[in-house]
Amino acid sequence: MQIVLIRHAHSKANERGVLSGRLPGVALSDKGVEQSQRLVSRLGAMTIRSLHVSPLARCNETISPWWKEVGSKNNPKVALVDDNDIIEVDYGSWSGKKLAVLSRKREWKTVQSSPSAMYFPQGEGLAQVQVRAMNAIHKALTNKGKGSDVFVTHGDVIKTIVSSVLAMHLDDFQRIVIDPASVTVLDYSSDKPRVLLMNDSRSDLESFLNAPFRARNLLGGGA
Repeated sequence: MQIVLIRHAHSKANERGVLSGRLPGVALSDKGVEQSQRLVSRLGAMTIRSLHVSPLARCNETISPWWKEVGSKNNPKVALVDDNDIIEVDYGSWSGKKLAVLSRKREWKTVQSSPSAMYFPQGEGLAQVQVRAMNAIHKALTNKGKGSDVFVTHGDVIKTIVSSVLAMHLDDFQRIVIDPASVTVLDYSSDKPRVLLMNDSRSDLESFLNAPFRARNLLGGGA
């Protein structure tokens, strides 16, 4: 069982250095549009059994070119589903503020060094984000059929998932980097989930994502 995590492409908020959170109307930047078009060939004829997309526009804009040109044709029985469990962090009153301004707040140190203790003013806590994100993953793992379960979501959401898979304390999740339009792949076929690929924003991945699973004991790092 394979989970594919895709961060939305570069947005206009990224371009302006703004923490957009769940504010409406945040579209992709010109750079992000190029990244979304590149995903068409990067993902190629990937076989999937489910496609979960954050309800925010920038996530739909990221995956739509691939879905319209290749994905829906190659996976006719799969529907694109808006999934609230993988929506962006509710940053509350921090939403829409410049990161340069937020970084001067006292709470910024908590976000960087003890994120498990951070509850954004009028928003939610990062620990809550991890719970709902992992709930989405575990629900998808009950799906039947061949192919990957794909999630198109946000950087901090993906970081909470990866930290859970690696059995890292949430306070260490800032060690993980997830770039716009990057792909991260998780393997849930054994007792302990594994990270097969992380933060890849360049490779063409069709053959990798469609490769048949071969169960083997890992020695010397894997093959």
